[in-house]
Amino acid sequence: MKKSLNLRQVEAFKAVIEHGTVSRAAEALFVSQPAVSKQLVKLEEDTGLALFDRVRGKLAPTRHGMRLYEEIDRIFAGLRQVEQAIDSIRRDEQRHLEIGVMPALSGSFVRRVTMNFMKAHPNVHVSIQTRSSQFLADWLVTRQIDVALVGSRVENPYIDREPLISSPLFCAMHIDHPLTKKRIIRAGDLDGLPFVSFATGSQTDQLVRKAFSAVGAELNSVLDTVTAPTVCEFVAAGLGVSLIHPLFAEGTRGRIALRRFDPEIFFKFQLCSVRASRNASLIEAFMQEARLVAQEVSDELLHGQ
Repeated sequence: MKKSLNLRQVEAFKAVIEHGTVSRAAEALFVSQPAVSKQLVKLEEDTGLALFDRVRGKLAPTRHGMRLYEEIDRIFAGLRQVEQAIDSIRRDEQRHLEIGVMPALSGSFVRRVTMNFMKAHPNVHVSIQTRSSQFLADWLVTRQIDVALVGSRVENPYIDREPLISSPLFCAMHIDHPLTKKRIIRAGDLDGLPFVSFATGSQTDQLVRKAFSAVGAELNSVLDTVTAPTVCEFVAAGLGVSLIHPLFAEGTRGRIALRRFDPEIFFKFQLCSVRASRNASLIEAFMQEARLVAQEVSDELLHGQ
């Protein structure tokens, strides 16, 4: 190496690799295209390596360029871990709790749990992130969040998991739907009826399709969506029926009716945390509120049917 590298050169090089073109890299870095090009030329001069081939006016990374990028990316990943550790320490010092929640529980359920927690811990600042279960599991391991409410598919040896509540799915329908006259709804009763589905490939969608297929019933999906509150809103509007966990309906009580479904299809949620957390006492307090509210909501909904 002829000269020491500087951070601007490294950032420009990394941005071009990740964004594909100099123009997109310049936009990401909030600088001009000539400035990025200049940093790349300087980087090649200072390293004595040909990092890009110029092909039809575009830059294509060479073998040396990709090797350098892999090393730079590894170093930046290490820096991100340091930043995450700093955030974790800062949260502990400031009594700050980071909560992750899957979309299905991001409405009234997490509001109820969090309000109870904050009432008992008024000096704790709470941040809530809503993402898919797998995202939240990754964030737990890297300590970007302190506790997570996720689905049952999450399995990671570094995460402590406990079931939040286990309940079969219920048939949800508009309060004036003719099927509300039945105490138990079977898959055959829903044959061909307009059905509001969860996203194709989701855990709930797979369970529902299996139940319908087992009895030869037609699943007439008229709409699908990724979030439980959205499913419930369309059911409450009379678009169709659906199969949901009782906790999903907490925000639409009085607007939809729930009936037991045969065969029973169980869907489980999990409370997750990681070992040796600096916020251990706050995490346990939040988890205890989640356990209590989950049971309360389930009892309220089921007793109202």
